Amino acid sequence: MSHLRHLLLALATTAVLGTAAMAGLDALDRVYPPPLEPPATSTEVVDRDGALLRALATPEGAWRFRVTLDEVDPHFVDMLIAYEDRRFRRHVGIDPAALARAATQFITNGRIVSGGSTITMQLARLIEPRKERSLTAKLRQMLRALQIERRLSKDEILERYLTLAPYGGNLEGIRAATLAWFGKDPKRLGVGEAALLVSLPQLPERRRPDRHPQAAEAARDRVLARMITAGRLEEREAERARDASVPARRHDMPFLAAHAAERALAENPGLPRHELTISRRVQEGLEAVARETAARLGSRLSVAMVMADAQTGDILAEVGSAGFFDGARAGWVDMTRAVRSPGSTLKPFIYGLAFEEGLVAQETIIEDRPSNFGGYRPRNFDLEYQGDVSVRTALQMSLNVPAVRLLDAVGPTRLAARFRRAGVTLALPRDEAPGLAIALGGAGLTLRDLVRLYTGLANRGETIAISNVAGERETAAILDRRATWQVADMLSGIAPPEGAGARGIAYKTGTSYGYRDAWSVGFDGRHVLGVWVGRPDGAAVPGLSGYASAAPVLFKAFERSGLPVTPLPRAPAGALRMARADLPMMQRRFSAPGDALRQPGVAEPAPQIVFPPQGARVELASGAGSAAMPLVLKLQGGRAPFRWLANGRPVEGLWRRRTANWQPDGAGFSTLTVIDAAGRTASVKVFIEQDTPTP
Repeated sequence: MSHLRHLLLALATTAVLGTAAMAGLDALDRVYPPPLEPPATSTEVVDRDGALLRALATPEGAWRFRVTLDEVDPHFVDMLIAYEDRRFRRHVGIDPAALARAATQFITNGRIVSGGSTITMQLARLIEPRKERSLTAKLRQMLRALQIERRLSKDEILERYLTLAPYGGNLEGIRAATLAWFGKDPKRLGVGEAALLVSLPQLPERRRPDRHPQAAEAARDRVLARMITAGRLEEREAERARDASVPARRHDMPFLAAHAAERALAENPGLPRHELTISRRVQEGLEAVARETAARLGSRLSVAMVMADAQTGDILAEVGSAGFFDGARAGWVDMTRAVRSPGSTLKPFIYGLAFEEGLVAQETIIEDRPSNFGGYRPRNFDLEYQGDVSVRTALQMSLNVPAVRLLDAVGPTRLAARFRRAGVTLALPRDEAPGLAIALGGAGLTLRDLVRLYTGLANRGETIAISNVAGERETAAILDRRATWQVADMLSGIAPPEGAGARGIAYKTGTSYGYRDAWSVGFDGRHVLGVWVGRPDGAAVPGLSGYASAAPVLFKAFERSGLPVTPLPRAPAGALRMARADLPMMQRRFSAPGDALRQPGVAEPAPQIVFPPQGARVELASGAGSAAMPLVLKLQGGRAPFRWLANGRPVEGLWRRRTANWQPDGAGFSTLTVIDAAGRTASVKVFIEQDTPTP
């Protein structure tokens, strides 16, 4: 009976003490609660998948990112618990067995061999950092750990620890650590990487891998050895992890989509996390292309790009300049929003309106020759004229006179109205109505607006507002489906720039007046990419052109984006590509009302051979055993195409340009004759001399 009384007394005493302890803890909670407010973290700008694009350090200068367990490699979490606090899921904040072990080791060895702190106690130290290391401080941590466990779940404790744990320098939290030491998020970590990160918070400065690599390796290897002993890691896997070197330097924090990030931060300065529709993978690819291109083109030229999903309006990449901090290129200026002359990039929409009206088909013949539109005399980029060409050829060659003729027929005001309906307003001189010069870039437009217009060509005539912030988007029809398909079909036939492979995209280039802006806009069945190249200060750049300067960037950027090519939409019902002979008579040749009255007194000059001139003696070099070099023939005036005759025999080929090549069949006199499309002729008589090669 006495034993039973002692047992009951012990149980009663334990109950009283437990109740008193709980009451005391409740009172402590009320009087002295732990500071568990969420810690201040770095402001983040993230992409569509949550990947970091840009970040701002905390006010005290630390890199610290809020993190959830599902954003962290579970193998790392398991390794952390196994190494630091293997009974973490079972204890209430303190681990008596761990404390007893630590005390025994201290008494036996006269020094601290292993600590008895739990992860919760370490969190208590992180939220209330103190320099002293004393028994009083340890007791305070233990009390705080008990309080924390009453308020937070185990997962919440882990997440708070992984947000605050130190990893060297101004790095706090697992996400800052993996970004700085490995250049990636903590979602997937190697065994050696995880072991290093487990060991760093214990002595973050002494084990910094960039400053103390040997200490870092030794600490990592101790974690690996413990994992082998605990049966959580195989020796072979640990050996591979030990063979890897620790990081030799810190990675810079991501600084992508600088202009888009700056705008997001400025528009919502108090928001801790800014989510953009940009894809980091696509953004990285396009920024690399911009840097490489600018380095090749020169110190003052910059590159801007916008890539958008034509179906959703999401901007997937946005490059405002070739380098945000590049002063020579005024890199801080966002050239995706700068109003510039778009050159010939608006021509496809002129042709689209002409298709809608039934004025032309792809094989309709249209004139490309000097014309006067009420005092406005457009000229082609190369200052030459092609004569009679098909509408398809006129658009693919970006001929100016045919585009102006069509715009004169459909009306520049109507074109501008279509653009406004699509949410794009052209910048025109004050109080000036839209004019024919729009066809050649005589209006202002931003790169973003241009990409918005081209979403209609990629999306069966339906434009969509583009944005890098998720939300509802306005849509509008800019062309009907049949006209859109005809235009896209013609643009898809433009040859890629030299050195670029075919990618199944349709595209158009443009060069503004005075060689100030080079443009290229391309699309497949899903994505639109716009490219601008030039000087941000608007200065002329001799030799700059859309085809030579911007189109290669377009094709390289499409390739480096990593996005799969989506086939262009199929032809809708009623959209056909017909041969000229099958067209209705009214569509075989374009003739706008008033053509005969538009050029009073302007007669097209007859062809004239300017080289070789009449009576010239021309010496042609030849190599041993080879025929004479060909003779270049040049003419002025006339209407293309041209047929050449040599001594009454046709020279092979039908020539649209005013230069041709003729291979003489021997020395002596020859008569050269040219016949233009109107049947007019010109002739010269020359003497061909051939030098005799020395044996």
